[in-house]
Amino acid sequence: MRVMLLALLLTALASAQSSPATKPGTDAGMPAKEELSIPSGTKVPVALKHAVSSRGTREGDAVYAETTFPVVANGRVLIPAGTFVQGRVSNIQRGGRIKGRAEVLMHFTTLIYPSGYTVLLPGAVENAPGVDKTSVKDEEGTIRSDSQKGEKIGTVATSAGTGAVVGGLSNGAKGALIGAGVGGAVGTAIALLTRGNDVKLDAGTTLEIVIQRDVPLDASRVPATTRSYPPSQ
Repeated sequence: MRVMLLALLLTALASAQSSPATKPGTDAGMPAKEELSIPSGTKVPVALKHAVSSRGTREGDAVYAETTFPVVANGRVLIPAGTFVQGRVSNIQRGGRIKGRAEVLMHFTTLIYPSGYTVLLPGAVENAPGVDKTSVKDEEGTIRSDSQKGEKIGTVATSAGTGAVVGGLSNGAKGALIGAGVGGAVGTAIALLTRGNDVKLDAGTTLEIVIQRDVPLDASRVPATTRSYPPSQ
């Protein structure tokens, strides 16, 4: 009996030594989890789902967007078209009456895949091709309105010219000079009372955001197709 038990014990020990080792926390025979990564510097085209402006939006407001084109690397889809992107308004500044341009700063923080898989990311606006009369002024992605200096000078000049014409018709050369002065003063007042252009991004506005550091992904939760959602209506 003892000989039989000893033989069984030796057989079991030999079998355990010949079996391939498995990593802790994994099942034998199961493949290792494949991992992907969105590289730092990847550019992602998106379209806003709602309007954002320097006039009506407040600091801290949420921003919602959707990718408009798939992001692919090494033959593998990383971000399908139609993936939702969420962010937040970090800073708002209205245009000043005398100086200071309107600005909007947004940071994108989350990707939401169709399965509900959520990925945290650091994303900033790289380019704003769908926004008129604006530019992106820094690496943080601040969208700033163009200067209105020329427009305000034009307002003053036009008002002065109109005053000169009216004054000249009523009182000759002297009246023209007085009229020009009054018109110029009125034009200056109008220019000073008028705020600079607001930054306005309507729903559907296209932006290009850039990923600011490598973002690891679970490949099993990222669709292999280039479109995850039906086209937006």
